Amino acid sequence: MLYQRSSALFKEAQEVIPGGVNSPVRAFNAVGGTPIFAKSAKGAYVYDEDGNRYIDYINSWGPMLLGHAFPPVVEAVIEKAKQGTSFGMPTAIETEIAELAVSMVPNIDKIRFVNSGTEACMSAIRLARGFTKKDKIIKFAGCYHGHSDSFLIAAGSGAVTFGTPNSPGVTQGTAKDTLLARFNDLENVKTLLASNKDEIAAIIIEPVAGNMGCIPPVKGFLEGLRTLCDEHNVLLIFDEVMTGFRLANGGVQQLKGIHADIVCFGKVVGGGLPVGAFAARNEIMDYLAPIGPVYQAGTLSGNPLAMAAGLAMLKTIKADAGLMQRLEEKTAYLHRGISEALNKHNVIHTINRIGSMISVHFSENQVVDFDTAAQGNNDTFKRFFHGMLNKGIYIAPSAFETWFITDALTYEDLNETIAAVEAIAKDL
Repeated sequence: MLYQRSSALFKEAQEVIPGGVNSPVRAFNAVGGTPIFAKSAKGAYVYDEDGNRYIDYINSWGPMLLGHAFPPVVEAVIEKAKQGTSFGMPTAIETEIAELAVSMVPNIDKIRFVNSGTEACMSAIRLARGFTKKDKIIKFAGCYHGHSDSFLIAAGSGAVTFGTPNSPGVTQGTAKDTLLARFNDLENVKTLLASNKDEIAAIIIEPVAGNMGCIPPVKGFLEGLRTLCDEHNVLLIFDEVMTGFRLANGGVQQLKGIHADIVCFGKVVGGGLPVGAFAARNEIMDYLAPIGPVYQAGTLSGNPLAMAAGLAMLKTIKADAGLMQRLEEKTAYLHRGISEALNKHNVIHTINRIGSMISVHFSENQVVDFDTAAQGNNDTFKRFFHGMLNKGIYIAPSAFETWFITDALTYEDLNETIAAVEAIAKDL
């Protein structure tokens, strides 16, 4: 494929934007080459500035559950924009989407909308500390909860891709209050809780990890976390920015039957516009200003365009009883096809998937945590990535990212993807 226009745009962008991108993983540093500049997208496809078409498995890193430019979402945004793009005042649509979200997600009474997943997780931690009157948190190596200081400790995803899991600019004082646990390792969590007795405000986790590739929880892990939190008077925070409204209407809480104390959302809940949210039962949410002592605010929070997009998205998801099953079936079909193609050419790999999330790890070992994810062959991944790109298949430019399946994908698209894997597997 030709990338002349993308190459020129990247060179131009580097003069005025750090690294030429506004989010580091987009720069292709982990895989080499020049990033593709998107021009448009529709359904399962994204088109670049050179006119190339790609079957898209990033889907804006998750929110395009129903495909790009999904008509009800686009129409809702257009109609809302005609009435004004921002007011800095309450609007009726904020209540409408809040009522819908609360009705779909188990164990929440109130929800507050913010502008990003990072802001949602940051606010959830502040709320947990204010509610419990304790300072320390436990997070898991490889889980990414945005770029707030508290979370850039072995943060997975972009941080790992660039070799800086502990970012300069994060103070020692902040770092000491973030304790690091191993994903899928209850004994490790027990040790941290025992050695920091009565100091832990919350445990925050991606209940299905997506930032070290897709890593589902092993049997009993989330249940064990819930029990430990209850025993130690610690709040359990589910970061469902990726999984919320994607793996089930009510997210992982519904899928696994585990109740979290605070839940964070983003991506799907905004229909592709910048948005985040955090939610909990009344006694916790009522600690927020203006009725409680924990301050949180945002000039553009509850932006009417984002609320309109999110409302259209959630209404469609709730009304489509077969959506999650279709997504799971497509993901399973893709899993089988890719695995058969790689096995045919003796390419060492393991594939993780759950619902509409899937990732290919070039490792012979089962991938269950950050350490095992890091054992994958990154050189093989680089060749795989560029081979797929040249075949018109766009996956994340990092071995530490999940793929996202959209309902707009047809089985013809899946077969084209599998055929691309088979064509390049002999060179891996």
